[in-house]
Amino acid sequence: MTLPAGLFDSHTHTPLCQHASGTPTELAQAALEAGLAGIVFTDHMPMPRWYDAPWRMSEAQLPLYVESVLAAREAFAGRLEVRLGLEADYHPGTERFVERILSSYPFDYVIGSVHYLGAWGFDNPEFVHEYEERDLTALWRSYYALTEAAARSGLFDAIGHLDLPKKFGHRNPQPDLAHATLEAVAAEGLALDYNTAGWRKAVAEPYPAQDVVLEAVRLGIPFVLGSDAHAPGEVGHRFAEAAQTLHDAGAQIVTFRGREVQRG
Repeated sequence: MTLPAGLFDSHTHTPLCQHASGTPTELAQAALEAGLAGIVFTDHMPMPRWYDAPWRMSEAQLPLYVESVLAAREAFAGRLEVRLGLEADYHPGTERFVERILSSYPFDYVIGSVHYLGAWGFDNPEFVHEYEERDLTALWRSYYALTEAAARSGLFDAIGHLDLPKKFGHRNPQPDLAHATLEAVAAEGLALDYNTAGWRKAVAEPYPAQDVVLEAVRLGIPFVLGSDAHAPGEVGHRFAEAAQTLHDAGAQIVTFRGREVQRG
């Protein structure tokens, strides 16, 4: 497949999250070599110290993150557009903290993601056996209630890897559970992260699944392409296939700059 012109990888991570490799400069070089027009860095944002500390930068490291992305922007000026973003967690009770962090720098794009159901990090391989103790329908209902609340929070530009609990193969047994979240995304004018990392996981398909994509298209929701790269070799992963899949579904691919959607 041919890679369409003008594509950005809008979901990438740096070593500051403590589970990725490759500096912003190395990731940007990978994007350039992949034929992309741009890259958006969206590392896991700082959260309160009690929350998920081994999997994200600390608040004290945020200036270093911003500095490193802006240095990559300068290094690739005229060759590749480099934008500054974050992947922010939606976890009830942390909204004021998140809002403060997001207002501290001029971010281009903020993904809102749900990685926890209560205290359970459901996408962490270390805790995958917890799925055996859960009712799948109840699990998915709880997940979509949180993603709907994330969409209505006013904090984010897009919802990240919608249907993430399928990562290890535990698919949603009741697909209509996604509809309330999709309606909230549409009502709030948000986008959805079309995340190709799912092709690298046990579920072996992007996030979200095709039925969710088609319902989102019906509601007029655009998509932002992202690889969720945690290493340079993952930048732009299967983007030609992803772009073709979205085109065939009638979806619009967008990017964000200055927290504003960029179409076309």
